[in-house]
Amino acid sequence: MAKSVRGSERRSDALTRERIVEVAIELLDAEGETGLTFRSLATRLETGHGALQWHVANKSELVKAAVAVVVARAVDDVDPAAPPREAIHAVALGVFDAIEAHPWIGGQLARPPWRGTMLRLFERVGRQVRALGVPAGAQFTATSALLIYIVGAGGQEATNSQSPVALGDRQDVLDRLSAEWSELDPDEYAFTRSMAEQLRVHDDRAEFLAGVDLLLAGMSGRGASAR
Repeated sequence: MAKSVRGSERRSDALTRERIVEVAIELLDAEGETGLTFRSLATRLETGHGALQWHVANKSELVKAAVAVVVARAVDDVDPAAPPREAIHAVALGVFDAIEAHPWIGGQLARPPWRGTMLRLFERVGRQVRALGVPAGAQFTATSALLIYIVGAGGQEATNSQSPVALGDRQDVLDRLSAEWSELDPDEYAFTRSMAEQLRVHDDRAEFLAGVDLLLAGMSGRGASAR
């Protein structure tokens, strides 16, 4: 009996909020939000519900903590001395890669109101927008537009990354779509037909970063002027 109690005590001592969040991330990656329950978490950690709730009150709090950890890992290594544009690139690509690796965080980041992780991203990107010299009256709009694009495009990429599971290899999917676009009615879809080959060969990550650069270019032109 004493041995069993000591073993239980060791498990309890090892159970920390950090450990719970790490295992939650593993479950979210493997099964998505629906697969993360306190029961599955307790089973994986060999503990009880009460021990979990001592550290994390509920599933919502746990998912938010998991998002914070994943995003922090993706962006916290950005060089604080980097030039503003380079820093924005690094944050944007960090978020993009994090969402691609952990698709469940995209929907979490997009949920209003902006708190926690999104608020920290807003602060981080906003400081760089200010450092770019964007007029004060346009800084809120510029920062919001960047974040909406980064999270939205990243979320779309997460959806696309799941497509091969149902549709096949990514390149095969693009080849089929490209062929379909090239066969569209030339009068009704003149522009889309002209993009068929570009669709087939495009790189998602490069296109994402090009979108960030379009927004940054707008900030240095008329789009960034104070209202």
